[in-house]
Amino acid sequence: MAGPRDTIRNRMKFYRSAAFLQAVGEGLYAGADLVRAEASHSITRGSASGKRHVPSAPGLPPNNDTGVLKAHITNERVDAFTARVTSNAPYAAALEFGTSKMAARPYLRPARDKCRERAEREVVKAIEKARRKFNGGS
Repeated sequence: MAGPRDTIRNRMKFYRSAAFLQAVGEGLYAGADLVRAEASHSITRGSASGKRHVPSAPGLPPNNDTGVLKAHITNERVDAFTARVTSNAPYAAALEFGTSKMAARPYLRPARDKCRERAEREVVKAIEKARRKFNGGS
């Protein structure tokens, strides 16, 4: 029967393993995908394009018009402990942070804040799944 020391040793082996790094990366990527989806959804929520397009109010996410901003929101795994959500649309930064002539219409930071707890749960879930697999299902 395994005692408390054995349990701690097994966990320490896991936390130094490639399986742990892989699980963290997978969890972070899943969390980043939640943020990407929320940012995309916030842009299209209640918006109309074309002649019916109405710009959003300052401080609210931009309303979708051409779809360029939404199409350019991506997430990527940068390294073992970093995932990033960005938009490389030409006006993405101007909308997120504002300019001297236009108030900000943030969409990424609010999505990050809204999804933070769910993203953290994704990381924990991925680690726990990998730990059970690493320890033979226990």
